[in-house]
Amino acid sequence: MTHDTPIRVDHVGIAVESIADAEPVLTALGCERLTEESVEGRFRWAYYELGNASRLELIEPEVDGFLTDFLDEHGPGLHHVTLEVADIERVIETCEAAGLRVVDRTRFDEWTEAFVSPRNATGTLFQLMEYHEGYANERPVGDGMYIGGRRLDRE
Repeated sequence: MTHDTPIRVDHVGIAVESIADAEPVLTALGCERLTEESVEGRFRWAYYELGNASRLELIEPEVDGFLTDFLDEHGPGLHHVTLEVADIERVIETCEAAGLRVVDRTRFDEWTEAFVSPRNATGTLFQLMEYHEGYANERPVGDGMYIGGRRLDRE
C-alpha cells in the first residue's frame, strides 16, 4: 500500500544540552537562525535555514523529561526527522498498513503531528506534521517557516 499525498523533509531535529553551545557549529556551516521558542517550559527549540530548502532544529531540555532521557542514553545527536505531509491521516493509514507503529497523535490549532516509532528498521523517529492554515502567522519569520515559503497542499 502506498499513498499519493505530497510529502517532504521539513527539518532534522538534533538533541543538544545547550542551543547556545551548539549554535556556533551550525553558524560555521552557513545556517541562519529563523526562530527560537520554548514549549511549555519543557524544552526549547531553535530553527535554522541552510540554503533555500534545508532546515535544522536544535532542541534542548528545560526540565527533566523525554529529552533528558534521550540525552542520558544517547548523548547529543540526531533526535528526529520531521516530514511535512499534506494529508496526515492518509500517511498514518499507509504507515500502519505497512506495520509501522504510529504514536502520540496530537491536533493543535496550527498543526497536527504524529510520530512513527523509532522501533522500525531505520531506527529513526519520524515526526509527521501537517501544517494548518495560519501556522506561520504567529511566527516572526512568517512564511519563512515553510520550505519555499509555502506549506504543502493536498493535490
